[in-house]
Amino acid sequence: MANTFALILVAVTLVTGLVWLLDHWVLVRIRAAKARQAQASAGSPLTAEAIEKLMTEPVWVEQCKGIFPVIAAVLVLRSFLYEPFQIPSGSMMPTLLEGDFILVNKYTYGLKDPVTNRTMLETGHPQRGDVIVFKYPENPRIDYIKRVIGLPGDRIIFRDKELYLQPACNDSKVCPQLQKINTTFVESGEFSQLGMPLEHYTEKLTATKNHDILRNNFIPDRTGMYYQQPGQPVGEWVVPEGHYFAMGDNRDNSQDSRFWGFVPERNLVGKAVAIWMSFEFDRPAGSSVPSWIPTGVRFNRIGSIQ
Repeated sequence: MANTFALILVAVTLVTGLVWLLDHWVLVRIRAAKARQAQASAGSPLTAEAIEKLMTEPVWVEQCKGIFPVIAAVLVLRSFLYEPFQIPSGSMMPTLLEGDFILVNKYTYGLKDPVTNRTMLETGHPQRGDVIVFKYPENPRIDYIKRVIGLPGDRIIFRDKELYLQPACNDSKVCPQLQKINTTFVESGEFSQLGMPLEHYTEKLTATKNHDILRNNFIPDRTGMYYQQPGQPVGEWVVPEGHYFAMGDNRDNSQDSRFWGFVPERNLVGKAVAIWMSFEFDRPAGSSVPSWIPTGVRFNRIGSIQ
């Protein structure tokens, strides 16, 4: 859907832009020639009203010229600067909730072709802990949002709901050791899944970055569904060059790299940087109000994303 919209946006910009150029260089001269011809035929100067009528551009030209600057600005903004997204599921709870509307920085990881998503100019790479939007590797027409856990060369282990990380050596004389990622319990019961209370933790993924995660200790890890990287045991992965390992913050309710593998760099869309609006949809059971109608605005959620 996102690719289709981008294609439509590019096509409309191209068509309206061509009409604007056609009118500027060709059609306006044709109208002027008709006005001169009409004046010559009349044998006397035409009134200002008659000249204005002859010089008036057709409705379809007027509409295209009015649309072009607006649609071109939208194309540039959406393709190269910021793009809005809506959070459709709870896989990134508690960081992002259903009903959050976020802004994604499109130039952090490179300027990309808005239709093919190919990088035209490199400007940077994801860092561990970034919340990223990317094309789902198994169906690039779908956009996913997850958190970067592993960078190229990193060793990742997820076992018994615990995360272990060995950063890439990168030709260092002393290579990092495999370490368990520290977590601090916050509370239980604030969030729930299928009626089961979730435990809320703060995870320290790097020395300077903390973020919140949720665990459901009532269900076991779905190790039987994990993506098994050739040459690695189940639940262990080494991130290939040019790829990233991404996970949802709601660890037991997220389809992520544990289940389908790695995120290719070419699939990156951008970095989620802020929540600009957040709607809540909670309503009593049996309510006649359609589920898509918001019941309130969560103003306290508007701000930057950690």
